[in-house]
Amino acid sequence: MNSIRTYIIALFLAFGLQQVQSQSYHFKTSGFSVLEKNEKGKWGQWSDLDLVNLSVVLDTDKHRIVVYSQEIQLFSILNYIEREENDTDIVYSFMCKDNDGKECKLSIITRKKQDNRKQLYINYDDHIIVYNIFTV
Repeated sequence: MNSIRTYIIALFLAFGLQQVQSQSYHFKTSGFSVLEKNEKGKWGQWSDLDLVNLSVVLDTDKHRIVVYSQEIQLFSILNYIEREENDTDIVYSFMCKDNDGKECKLSIITRKKQDNRKQLYINYDDHIIVYNIFTV
């Protein structure tokens, strides 16, 4: 339980949120792209970035991440992965199950050398979705 509290406090500091009591973190998207494996199992090319304005909520009380797209994407958090940091990125990752029960890894990445730009990666075995996000 202590590690979860430490994790939440670190998340609070990383995103510069105003209220420690809040266990819900709100983001907006500005664009998304998709990367898929081909029939030979090799990664293809990222799709063109599509502009999209969606809400994303990380709710640590309910252990879920929700992307409010046309079809709501609900990710139940199974495991909070320890924060990673290097010279270029700060990464918070979560092992999740989606609406269909498929396991995936979600990561919120802050790009330190890109004016702290944030991205949400949704990683499946055969495709990856990335959203450019910002805190609201």
